[in-house]
Amino acid sequence: MDFFERYLSLWVTFCIVIGVGFGKAFPGVVDSLSKMEISHVNLPIAVLIWLMIYPMMLKFDFSAILKVGDRPKGLFITLFVNWLVKPFSMTQH
Repeated sequence: MDFFERYLSLWVTFCIVIGVGFGKAFPGVVDSLSKMEISHVNLPIAVLIWLMIYPMMLKFDFSAILKVGDRPKGLFITLFVNWLVKPFSMTQH
């Protein structure tokens, strides 16, 4: 593992602390960013999530999709959680 991957939990903690500090120091900027929505989707958050996921998509081994049937346990667990557990745990009261 390289330096960044080895200390990933520290980087995440550091970014959370910086983000909370930025929000406390500049509440007006946070309010402006939170108003950038289209159909209840926050655009700055959507862009940042896309930038976080995009590098992983570039490293994806598409040939492995053909082998998913060889060991279906992970696929079944994912389907179970995504379709039977999460919809009920994410409902608003």
